[in-house]
Amino acid sequence: MEESEFRERVTHVLEEVRPYLNADGGDVEFVRFKEAGGVLEVRWLGTCRICPISKLTLRAGVERALMNGLPEVRRVEAVEE
Repeated sequence: MEESEFRERVTHVLEEVRPYLNADGGDVEFVRFKEAGGVLEVRWLGTCRICPISKLTLRAGVERALMNGLPEVRRVEAVEE
C-alpha cells in the first residue's frame, strides 16, 4: 500500500475520534507509522498535551479506533517531537 493511501486511511479514522477530543479543546495528529512493529505514532495537540488522562484516552479511544480501522496497526504511541 502506498504511504499516501495509508495516511488517508489514518486521517479518516482520526476524524471519527476528533470530535470527542475537540470538545475538550484537544486534538491528535498522525506522525508516522513504523511498519516493522506495526506501531503508529501520534502527537497530542491542545489540551490533550497536558491532560492527566491522555494515556487512558490514547488506549481506550484513539488506539482502539485505529486498530479497528487499520488491521496493520498493532500499537499506538504518543510522541512529543
